[in-house]
Amino acid sequence: MSQNNNDIWTFLQRFAIIVGIIAGFSGIISATIAVLTYLENRPSQDYTQTQPSDRPTPRVDWKKAILVKTLTGHSNWVYSVAIAPDGKTLASGSSDKTIKIWSYQTNREIATLTGHSNLVYSVAIAPDGKTLASGSSDKTIKIWSYQTNREIATLTGHSNAVLSVVIAPDGKTLASGSSDKTIKIWSYQTNREIATLTGHSSYVMSVAIAPDGKTLVSGSSDKTIKIWSLETNRELATLTGHSGTVSSVAIAPDGKTLVSGSKDDTIKIWKAGLSE
Repeated sequence: MSQNNNDIWTFLQRFAIIVGIIAGFSGIISATIAVLTYLENRPSQDYTQTQPSDRPTPRVDWKKAILVKTLTGHSNWVYSVAIAPDGKTLASGSSDKTIKIWSYQTNREIATLTGHSNLVYSVAIAPDGKTLASGSSDKTIKIWSYQTNREIATLTGHSNAVLSVVIAPDGKTLASGSSDKTIKIWSYQTNREIATLTGHSSYVMSVAIAPDGKTLVSGSSDKTIKIWSLETNRELATLTGHSGTVSSVAIAPDGKTLVSGSKDDTIKIWKAGLSE
């Protein structure tokens, strides 16, 4: 075969290879276009919906609870603790006259608030997590900035130890129970006293405000629980049944159930009735 024929044959071989490659690419491109067209036109599927699972949902089992950390730093009894709404910090009140702020994540002390001249019986953190209230045996309530750890105000008016403080869910009202047998309602915005509720014949050990902010419950060493209207500041009812000091009260999220703890070694659960 002549040299010219060899050159032509070589050219044809190379041309055939190039054509094959182009044809291969064309096939790939066609296949890719087909896949993209299918994905674009197929029915949409909501992957945000929870898919059924055969695995049972784990339930909290407090029988398997373990001690994570013991916080030390107070030099005397710790009377009260409160967890911040964001779950990142907690506050503690002690008979060493101080309040301590702790990191709930690292379990380390963040700050110590000093200012009370006697035992700190109760601490409460505002719903917005920006302030803290403390009640003390020095007859005062102190308001603190939970961000700067500095005292903002001191509320005076009780004639004896402040045993319990609670902040309303809307953050506008503060209630305090005292061993002067009274409950005081304060504006948490102006720090001024709004009303004094009287009716208990002995120490007011604990106060709680209903989720709707309209009702207050108090427990006393006179062995009774009293229900109060925060709209009229009047007593609505007195619950009897405990044979000892009612040291703690709490209201359920539904606002219809009340729980009380007493020195008679019992816990009582109360359910609100329906009026006609």
